[in-house]
Amino acid sequence: MITLSDDLGHLSYVVTGDGPPVVLVHAGIADHHMWDAAVPALAERHTVIRYDLRGFGQSAPPSGPFSETDDLCRLLDHLGHERVRLVGASWGGRVAVDFTLTHPGRVHSLALLAAPWPGYDWSAEMIAYDEAETRALASGDLDAAVDTNLDMWVRGPARAWEDVATGLADRLREPIRTSLVNQDVVGEHSQGVVRGDLSGISVPALVGIGKLDVADFQDIARRYAAEIPGAALVEFPTAAHLIAMDAPAELTAALAPFLAR
Repeated sequence: MITLSDDLGHLSYVVTGDGPPVVLVHAGIADHHMWDAAVPALAERHTVIRYDLRGFGQSAPPSGPFSETDDLCRLLDHLGHERVRLVGASWGGRVAVDFTLTHPGRVHSLALLAAPWPGYDWSAEMIAYDEAETRALASGDLDAAVDTNLDMWVRGPARAWEDVATGLADRLREPIRTSLVNQDVVGEHSQGVVRGDLSGISVPALVGIGKLDVADFQDIARRYAAEIPGAALVEFPTAAHLIAMDAPAELTAALAPFLAR
């Protein structure tokens, strides 16, 4: 990976392929490797840019106040891309929304995969997950906190572990561990989400959701699809929260005509 250094640390990124630029923003329990299975097909026609958010993967945790949207803007300036296609998963989807609201002229199209909704009234299931993670971290049991996240976001509420692709959980253990270790400092310094009117988003938009994902996120996906003008809702029957890892071929097939616009 290549690093982009600044006063707050550094961002690590990788670029693959050639063509109109596509930026993939990873989920909050992952890093840029969550897109590995989707990149080869996308890179046949696009310059595919992946990076690790601050405090994730190989990017340093922040040493002071920062903005995820500023980071992305800085990376695009560094790479010389004025306008890009944005694809964000989970927390990365919210980063993509915020970037689109803040820098609308720099976004050609927007794809959201299981993005969260700020201020959402979470279900008892989600609250129980959060409490379980908090208890594990408070007791110093990082392994238990990792397992709690794997159960919620990789296995999901609708399937057993034997129905999850072999090795998928193991690929995410270290990224989840890194995110948990750094989450306090990231939360302390992050300037938070951008509040804006989704009806003002005028670029083509695609909203994806796994049918095996938590019910809250299925509801949120429909909300994004309803609020963003002209957004298309695409459901992935075999995917839970991490569509790019559960159903990479189906995802790239759905994205191909969308990104070609």
